[in-house]
Amino acid sequence: MKTYFLIVGCLCILYYLILALYSRRLRSTFAVFWLLSGGVHLLFGCAPLPVYVYTALGWLCLVCWLLFFFVEFKIIRSMYTRCDEELDWIIVLGAQVRGRYITNSLRRRLDKALAYAQKFHGVKVIVSGGQGPEEAVSEAEAMAEYLMENGVPSEQIFKEDKSTSTRENFRFSRIYADEEHEKVGIVTNDFHIYRSSLIARQEGYQKIYLIPADSNPVFQLNYLVREFFGVIQVLLSDKFQ
Repeated sequence: MKTYFLIVGCLCILYYLILALYSRRLRSTFAVFWLLSGGVHLLFGCAPLPVYVYTALGWLCLVCWLLFFFVEFKIIRSMYTRCDEELDWIIVLGAQVRGRYITNSLRRRLDKALAYAQKFHGVKVIVSGGQGPEEAVSEAEAMAEYLMENGVPSEQIFKEDKSTSTRENFRFSRIYADEEHEKVGIVTNDFHIYRSSLIARQEGYQKIYLIPADSNPVFQLNYLVREFFGVIQVLLSDKFQ
């Protein structure tokens, strides 16, 4: 087990350094997890613990890995879903805007929505996202501007600009879409699509379709691991409601 902890610890810290160099930020989204996880693994790898402790840790790691791979299978399977059906609505979930600048993840979502709207001209588009502390406008406003600049008619776009979370994206979008009877597509990045579908169903959406956009390949592992914890939180919140 010592070797396992040392190898995993080194790999975690190496991935953190890759993320930090690539993003030029020491605390990019969830990246600190890899630094902390690497430190903990190295600590266990170097500590002079009794054999029985390492045996118990080995079984604990096995259970954690089995749970992790089960959830990741669900996430990754949803990433490759395709929607070729004409829907009543698509909801584009918001992501961070820097000032008025569309960030990489959000641009990928919008480009996916554009491609769908160009294929099915009658679909109505809800852009959903409120305004954060470092955002000059709401995410919904920035998204609507981007879509209109790229040819989507303004009368086809509906802005939901109050939400601050994925759950609120769906909850507040119900002022436009009939969650029980209309066909609603979810547009978000591929790693986020499974958790979004769980939340949408919890919020009462009966006819949902997944329209996953791609994501930055350098951050993909980072996003997938973060989503594991997000999915567990969503499942537990539903169980204990």
